[in-house]
Amino acid sequence: MRHSIVILGPAYPYRGGIAQYTTLLYRELKKNHEVSFFSFSRQYPSFLYPGSTDKDPSSSPLGESDVIHYTIDSMNPITWLATARSIIRIHPELVIIPWWVAFWTPQIFTIASLIRLRTKAKILFICHNVVEHESSMVTRFCTKLVLKKGHFFMVHSGEDERNLYAIIPGARVTRHHLPVNTLLTQRYPALNKDEAKNRVSLSGKKVMLFFGFVRQYKGLDCLLRSLPAVIAKIPDAQLLIVGEFWKDKAQYDDIIYQLNINQNVTIIDRYISDEEIPLYFCAADVVVAPYRTATGSAVVPVAYGYGRPVVVTAVGSLPEIVEHGKTGLVIPPDNEKALADALVTVFTDSLYEKLAGNVATGKTRLSWDAMVEAIERFADEPH
Repeated sequence: MRHSIVILGPAYPYRGGIAQYTTLLYRELKKNHEVSFFSFSRQYPSFLYPGSTDKDPSSSPLGESDVIHYTIDSMNPITWLATARSIIRIHPELVIIPWWVAFWTPQIFTIASLIRLRTKAKILFICHNVVEHESSMVTRFCTKLVLKKGHFFMVHSGEDERNLYAIIPGARVTRHHLPVNTLLTQRYPALNKDEAKNRVSLSGKKVMLFFGFVRQYKGLDCLLRSLPAVIAKIPDAQLLIVGEFWKDKAQYDDIIYQLNINQNVTIIDRYISDEEIPLYFCAADVVVAPYRTATGSAVVPVAYGYGRPVVVTAVGSLPEIVEHGKTGLVIPPDNEKALADALVTVFTDSLYEKLAGNVATGKTRLSWDAMVEAIERFADEPH
């Protein structure tokens, strides 16, 4: 059945995984449905955004040729009301809103409240984080205030499902992991590993990739502290850190200096454009996500998309999408010894090559078709 659907969330030219996946969801849904996309004319005031900019630097970003309505200024309530009126005029059957941080409470609460008041539309929240990583009583209250406006919910991990039921008992929720970013891998295909290593000046190295914004919850400090034990057994091991440091980079520099591992660490401290992503993933033998906490992660689907096995911690959805011993290794969080042992194991007897051979299985489990079908079921359901 064809449905009238509205998506309300970030899109290119804004950067980051949520903008990418919301844009890709729009592409998938519009194949069989009438879809309107409302996004932001301004996301965050500059003094609140910790990175250099929230705009994507890619020369050919994964944007849309269709009309996206960039109508919501986060700091201008008049635009929230105007956006709500525009959506109300469409009379959609389903409104899809990604949720990930309590900053969006006044904007989303206002728009969702008006949609519920003036239309018969069902509201689906896709919760990238039910509770944000650095949460407080205030942010939890804000989250509950907004999510109570939803009729249905989609989460990416069992942990988020439990968090959602704690906030909204009896919520109508389905769990679906983040799909592989097929548009990225189609537009920017994989490179030969030796060529990629040569281009990043790491020829002959056993490369471990840590990718994405560097934030405390992602456990880079634990990974750095595990490195001496890895180097002792794998002398040509090289940690490639690629991503923008959101806070004090000096603490990581201090760890590297104190452990005397600077020769085994390469840092690319900036946001990585889409066209550069395959270079770094294809230069890696294994991708490492040593997170202390997580709900979902776009890094693992990207690693799978480029045929790379992973070492992850047992938090959020990571142990659900990584088959231990098949597509990667799963270890306890915040455990330097377990992390070092896992990385040494990966490079013993070329286990990373054997794991990479199984990654195609992991890719098929993270399909867009399954996610779209779940959304269509929500659209078909009564309130």
